[in-house]
Amino acid sequence: MNLYLAEFYKNDMKSNSEDLLSAILPLLKLLSLTVIGLFLAHPKTQIIPRATFKLLSKLVFALFLPCLIFTELGESITIDSIARWWFIPVNVLISTFVGCLLGLLVVIICRPPPEYKRFTIVMTAFGNTGNLCLAIVGSVCHTSNSPFGPHCHSRGVAYVSFAQWVAVILVYTLVYHMMEPPLQFYEVLEEGTEIEEQRPVNDISRPLLIEAEWPGIEEKETEHSKTPFIARIFNSISSRSTSTFPDIDINGDTSGSSPMSIWCLAEPRVVRKIRIVAEQTPIQHILQPPTIASLLAIIVGTVPQLKSYVFGYDAPLSFITDSLQIVAGAMVPSVMLILGGMLAEGPNDSKLGLRTTIGIIVARLLVLPLLGIGIVTLASKLDLLVADDAMYRFVLLLQYTTPSAILLGAIASLRSYAVREASALLFWQHLFALFSLSVYVVVYFKLLPAM
Repeated sequence: MNLYLAEFYKNDMKSNSEDLLSAILPLLKLLSLTVIGLFLAHPKTQIIPRATFKLLSKLVFALFLPCLIFTELGESITIDSIARWWFIPVNVLISTFVGCLLGLLVVIICRPPPEYKRFTIVMTAFGNTGNLCLAIVGSVCHTSNSPFGPHCHSRGVAYVSFAQWVAVILVYTLVYHMMEPPLQFYEVLEEGTEIEEQRPVNDISRPLLIEAEWPGIEEKETEHSKTPFIARIFNSISSRSTSTFPDIDINGDTSGSSPMSIWCLAEPRVVRKIRIVAEQTPIQHILQPPTIASLLAIIVGTVPQLKSYVFGYDAPLSFITDSLQIVAGAMVPSVMLILGGMLAEGPNDSKLGLRTTIGIIVARLLVLPLLGIGIVTLASKLDLLVADDAMYRFVLLLQYTTPSAILLGAIASLRSYAVREASALLFWQHLFALFSLSVYVVVYFKLLPAM
């Protein structure tokens, strides 16, 4: 009996150590790549200049990531799989909603400066559901003893890519307007903006995080992107005068001679203002290379005739997909090198306050993943998830675990709102995420067999 117990204990310890090793090794690989990027970009070494990292970020955005999404999502997706994967984009919305509630809690408890209340909610709610998740999935599936079975990498990338379009729509609509400079503090922010705008458009001193996931952001600025546009419009509903209403500048000719102006005269005031806000929403920016790649992958993957020509060993165009796969292989190491380069720049000065910064980090990296475990477990019990697919559940859990999206730094720069605060917060979040991700990935590996 004692011999049996000793053997059972030995096998159990061996199994636990193997599970721990399979969870830790992928993150150690990513950490190594990040440290290499940090060393190459560190100001004391400057082996690779900042301009090179910015060029690399453009390659990731315009080439490596679209190739990865198209080759993996296009081969995995079918009409049937779209019906089975419906909870993936829904989970993005749930994680964002729960993150907003946590952000409100952080605002109540930590009491940030009034001008950064919306910023606190945004940075708590919107996580990096794209590049970082792809890097983690790629590293986990690169191990020989991966617990996710065959076709681990293609399924993981397909699941992450399938969720990206929802995150992109949220960023270019909801986040864009939530990051609008507060009207009551606009004069102060505007003075800082004038200082920033004195720099050349392509100045390499622009922080790396601003262009890490949205290269060429300086070309997207519009007349109202750095102003409290929505607040000015809707404040005029209850204002004494409509002289501040910016319709003339936006709609051009308001003489009343055109059918458009006649229609506007008959249009209710609130509806008219909602229409103006919708017109100023940069929804056209959704069609970025990664999003286009996702759309093409869905179209090709769901049409069997097209799929047979593009994907498969005997496909006539397989040489093209093979070439794209070779290019896509550079995505994960490039993303982690860029992250290291971003960390090498160090944090900027921030007026957010230490208490609020810690509150956001704790809410985003420690509390939200715990809530995510409960939500995914409940969805699994209700049979809302794909049965017997550990990778599916792993990707859902990762959506609650990652730090704030680096794209938020680009939006902050575009809106000229809390740019330094976003830079500092993203730095500290990604630094602490190296540890929180390690802990939670180990926890997920333990919990997945029971889900």
